[in-house]
Amino acid sequence: MFDTRRSASPLASAFRMAELVYHSTVREVRKGHRNALAGLLIAMAQSIIFVMAFYLMFALVGIRGSPIHGDYMLYLMSGVFLYMFHVRTVQAVFRAEGPASNMMLHAPLNPWIAMTAAALGALYLQLLSLVTLLFLYHVAWSPITIDDPVGAMGMVLIAWFSGFGVGVVFYALRPWAPDAVQLVTNIWTRMNMVFSGKMFVANVLPGFVMVYFTWNPLFHLIDQARGFIFLNYAPRFTSWHYALWVSVGIFVVGLMAENFTRKHASRSWSAGR
Repeated sequence: MFDTRRSASPLASAFRMAELVYHSTVREVRKGHRNALAGLLIAMAQSIIFVMAFYLMFALVGIRGSPIHGDYMLYLMSGVFLYMFHVRTVQAVFRAEGPASNMMLHAPLNPWIAMTAAALGALYLQLLSLVTLLFLYHVAWSPITIDDPVGAMGMVLIAWFSGFGVGVVFYALRPWAPDAVQLVTNIWTRMNMVFSGKMFVANVLPGFVMVYFTWNPLFHLIDQARGFIFLNYAPRFTSWHYALWVSVGIFVVGLMAENFTRKHASRSWSAGR
């Protein structure tokens, strides 16, 4: 009849939170496909389709070589993979369980755990897809040499974090105007097809064109990643520090917006169900 609540230590609370995030992440990964292998194959197929589409497009317009002295397919994959990390994370976080959804009735689940689980699930699938495709390409087609693997992986993780931050902003706005925010999310995804700069390198862009791309953190990350991947390319007009701090700012704004939305969300809102 009476329940005595015991105050948990900070360490116990952290372990409990980590356990909830882990189980929620597993649920997110298995939500689309109960078979983990099927989910991995679909993620790999999407990346392969993107790479081949850009390869064929460049071949049709007569561009058959990389602007950087190095592996042409690795040049294409470096842009596609960072784009996929960013975009898939934005979409996953945007579709996470809302503050007024039925899942939020199961304490101690909360929107923060749902968003984190969605982002980690996207990171897991994309990382597994990245490692698998690079291994298959290295073994079956051509040996891969990455000049600075640690730096390149750092750019991948910042691209994922930037997608997390943008996704949190869209997630916080979704209950207020679900259709409009869905449209904005789609526009953001389509815009980054061009403005992420995955089809070219910053060093060869004229100044009057550069101004249309330098606002985008993903443009900086892809260009910097190619600087870490290729020995013969040194980015001069981009900075990963800019991308990191912009991503942190977007993430903080998203958290404040989500906190405001959570306090005002109602189960009568169809968008949160």
